[in-house]
Parts: sequence; structure tokens; C-alpha cells
Amino acid sequence: MIELEKAGLKARLQAPIKVFYDEKIVGDYIADIIVEDKVILELKSVKELHAAHEAQLTNYLKATGIEVGLLVNFGESVQIKRRVFTPIG
Repeated sequence: MIELEKAGLKARLQAPIKVFYDEKIVGDYIADIIVEDKVILELKSVKELHAAHEAQLTNYLKATGIEVGLLVNFGESVQIKRRVFTPIG
């Protein structure tokens, strides 16, 4: 967060995301960091990333309409996976 702010970027930590279905709230997510309302950063510290971690990020992108997400793992070695989600319509 400090580095993002030093770079002049607006970032929200532990940003709540409402999940809607048929115009009703059906759940809540909490994204680790949302930068400039354009990129979701999902941070992990695990031995290795799994498909469930990628699915989590994809769900956040779908719920927000944000198109770009980065899954960053600070485990044994730093891993970064980029996801792009383009909403239909």
C-alpha cells in the first residue's frame, strides 16, 4: 500500500465487493487491494498457487466488472499470475 500511494495511485485495502443475483445481494467478497478501480490485487503467501486461488480472483473480477487482476504469491518464490476478464454485453 505504501508503494502504491508513493506512486500516486489510489488504492483501497480490504475492499468490500457486493455480489448480486437478479438485482439482489447474495454475498460479499473482500478483495485484498483494488487499485484505481481498474486492477484487483489478490495477495497470497502459500507454497504454491492452486486453481481455487485463480477462481477466487476471477469471481472478484466478474462481481466488480473490473477487467484486470493480479494474483501475487509471496510464498517460497514470488509468483504473479495475470487474469483478464471481459464482461459480455
